[in-house]
Amino acid sequence: MGISHSEAYAAAGVDIEAGYQGVKMMNRYVQRTLTADVISDLGGFGGLFSLDLHGLEKPVLVSGTDGVGTKQRIAQLMDRHNTVGIDCVAMCVNDIICCGAKPLFFLDYIAIGKNIPEKVVSLVSGVSEGCVRAGCALIGGETAEHPGTMKPDDYDLAGFAVGVVDRDKILDKNKMQPGDVVIGLPSSGLHSNGYSLVRKVFDVENADLGQYYGELGCELGEELLRPTKIYVRPVLAAVEAADVRGISHITGGGFYENIPRCIPDGLCAKIEKKALHIPPIFPLLARMGGISERDMFNTFNMGTGMVLVTARDSADKALAALHSLGQEAGVIGEIVSGEEKVALC
Repeated sequence: MGISHSEAYAAAGVDIEAGYQGVKMMNRYVQRTLTADVISDLGGFGGLFSLDLHGLEKPVLVSGTDGVGTKQRIAQLMDRHNTVGIDCVAMCVNDIICCGAKPLFFLDYIAIGKNIPEKVVSLVSGVSEGCVRAGCALIGGETAEHPGTMKPDDYDLAGFAVGVVDRDKILDKNKMQPGDVVIGLPSSGLHSNGYSLVRKVFDVENADLGQYYGELGCELGEELLRPTKIYVRPVLAAVEAADVRGISHITGGGFYENIPRCIPDGLCAKIEKKALHIPPIFPLLARMGGISERDMFNTFNMGTGMVLVTARDSADKALAALHSLGQEAGVIGEIVSGEEKVALC
């Protein structure tokens, strides 16, 4: 028995010692993410990060927070918890790069019905992997056991990221003009949005998630758990190499809600549907759920996880930078005059 132990708290359903055991077990995953700017150890009251301002004339901190949503229910049903942490990091860092910021560090929060150290460590291993892919440090977090308010197998994973950008380099959508080029970056699949509809269509509580779907080329559960793509390195390379005027992370709300967020009034992103590469999970969902094309593009990313708008004479530079880091990308449309901000043709 460790020095910290409460019989009364244990009787109420909270295992303090399990929490400490989990912290010790997850430390090796945290260590993978640490950068030279991290100056604190895991387990303190706050994560300390020494901000290197070299080369930044007017540094601006940029923050973003998000969770995994009901996608984590798939992980719970499959008892496979080592990928949703990647989703959690992705949903945060993919947002903050939309203004041109470089992610610096990440913190996570896990609320769980029963603290099983191995499960918590599996969740954190995914967070660690996401941070490695994003090039940011995991400097802290919190695990909270919620007996009586959550079922023992339930959990909710959320987090936030902080990044930095020079004020003069924050992307300015007001520079956008007709003739600018719209570049699409493919998604890895559903990412982490629309899962309430996905769960309904596939009736996941009663479905065989191990069933192989020929059109998907994998088991259903594998497709539904496919981690969200993290775009940090290629997108920041494109921002550095080209005149990027706007970026949209295609999350909940799909094309119709997210693309307009980087388009100024009076302009419209005209998207050519034939230029999109739509993975088979999307037509399968549309068919099985009887979902209209409009609703599909207003709910899911439809195979495009990020959209960049560049000056026309700069598009080749952006594409070259993306491709140099192994990121598939292609022109999917252009900016035209119009009031609806996005039009699919």
